[in-house]
Amino acid sequence: MAWDNLPLLIIFVLAVLGNNQSVSVAAGFLLLIKLLGLDSWFPLLESKGMNIGITILTIAILTPLATGRISLHHITDAFKSPIGILALVTGIFVAWAAGRGLLFINASPDMISSIVLGTVVGVCFLNGVAVGPLIAGGLVSMAVALFSIFK
Repeated sequence: MAWDNLPLLIIFVLAVLGNNQSVSVAAGFLLLIKLLGLDSWFPLLESKGMNIGITILTIAILTPLATGRISLHHITDAFKSPIGILALVTGIFVAWAAGRGLLFINASPDMISSIVLGTVVGVCFLNGVAVGPLIAGGLVSMAVALFSIFK
């Protein structure tokens, strides 16, 4: 195996040790693509993978609405409680932060390795979820903007 496979292999091993299926499957899939010489797939995965993944995640989130497990009554009741309002505001903030994160990651590709490593550690050892890079990028972007105000 070539040395350039080592980072993915390390992530794969950490994910397996941390018992995180999503990261281990992702790292294993990418390793397999590399080992099979299907490198021509990487540009497509890199350019479309995020949108495909977010679409699948959104489908999973909206499924309870489609099945009727969550009704319009449930939705309107949620806005009548402080926790429901906090959830709404938090959802808006996180979506906005993730959008900033996507812009930041595209503009600062040198930060991707730090964000990815932090996400892998969070997912594997803190029971996190792998949507962290976008949110982390958004928070880093906001911190950079905040600190630049004080310069």
